[in-house]
Amino acid sequence: MNKKLLCIKWPVLIGLWAGFLLPLPTPQVFASCGSGNCFLVTGTQEGISSPGQMTLDISYRYIPMDDFQSGSGSTSEVLTPKVDFENSLIENDHHREVRTINELLQVDIGYGVTERFTLQVNIPLINNRTHEHYDGISATNPTGTFTREDGSSGIGDIRLIGRYAPVISTRHLVVIGGGLKFPTGEYKLFNAEGAINEPTVQPGTGSYDFLVSLFYDYQIIPHKLDTFVSGSYQVTTENDLDYEFGDQTLLNVGISYLLESKKNISVSSQLNFRHADRDAFETTTGGAGVPSTGSTSLNFTPGVRIQSSDNLSLYSFLQFPVYQYVNEENVVSRYGLVLGATYTF
Repeated sequence: MNKKLLCIKWPVLIGLWAGFLLPLPTPQVFASCGSGNCFLVTGTQEGISSPGQMTLDISYRYIPMDDFQSGSGSTSEVLTPKVDFENSLIENDHHREVRTINELLQVDIGYGVTERFTLQVNIPLINNRTHEHYDGISATNPTGTFTREDGSSGIGDIRLIGRYAPVISTRHLVVIGGGLKFPTGEYKLFNAEGAINEPTVQPGTGSYDFLVSLFYDYQIIPHKLDTFVSGSYQVTTENDLDYEFGDQTLLNVGISYLLESKKNISVSSQLNFRHADRDAFETTTGGAGVPSTGSTSLNFTPGVRIQSSDNLSLYSFLQFPVYQYVNEENVVSRYGLVLGATYTF
C-alpha cells in the first residue's frame, strides 16, 4: 500500500467518503431546460492527502432527462419559459420539452499541503448537453418547431476547494471545507436563432459562488465497515446578465463495506438529498423568480470501488430517484451513471 496515504488511508480503501461536489446529484440539477449533473459521494473529492501527495481523479457522468414531471407527480407534457436576455423578459410556456442528455467529463486534482489541509481544483473539462424541444410555441403555432440545435458543449465553472481535518483518529474523521466557484465556463452561447441560449443549458453560470461543507466518517469496524454523513451549501451570486441561479443545499448519508480485502473491493450505498432555490432574473418590471427552476430530490446510490494497485482505484455508481419535486413542471431523470478512476502520486 502507498505509504503516502497517511493514517487516514482506510477511508480511501473502504471507499466512499461523503463530500463536497459540484454536482452527479441527485442526478439532477432541475432547471428550465433540464440540465443535470450527479451529486454524490465519490470517495476522492472529500478526503485529506498526505503532505506533498497529489491525487488525480477523472470521472465520466451520464444523466438522461426525459421523464415529464409536474410538482411531485408525472405529467403528459412540459412547457417551460424562455429567458429573453436581449429584451430582459421571461416568455412563459415558450417551448415544449422533449429530453436533455447531460454528459460530463470531470477532472479533480488534489494536493496535500499539510497533514490536515488539502487543496483541490475541480474542473468540468467537458460539459456536453444535447437538448431537444419544440420551440416558439404560440397561439398561431401551438405545436412549435422541433429542434435539437440548442444544446451546448464546453468547459464548465472551475472550483477551488480547501479542506481541513480538525479530527483524525482510527475511528473518527471530521473534515470542514470551503471554496470558490469561478465563472470560467461559457454562459453567453447563442442558440440556433442567434439569441443568448437558455442559462440552464450553458456550460457555465457566469457568477462567482461560495461553497462550504462539513463531513464526518465513523469506522464501525476499522478497515472494514464505515458510515458517513456530509452536508454542503452553495451561495450563488448574480451574473452580468442579471441572472442568478438558486442557492443549493446537499446532504449525504451512507455506508461502505470492504467486501474483499486482498483485492480491495468495497461496496457502498448512500442517500443523496438536494434542494435548489428558484432562479431569479432582473426583468424590465423588476426582479422575478424564473418558472420551472428550483427543485427538491432524494436519490439512492449504490456503488463499487476497486483498489487495483497501491496508486490506482476504479469506481462506479448508479443513481436512482426516490423522490423528486420540481417547481411548476420540468423534465427529470430516471437514473444517473458515474464511472471514474483515481491515481495518487
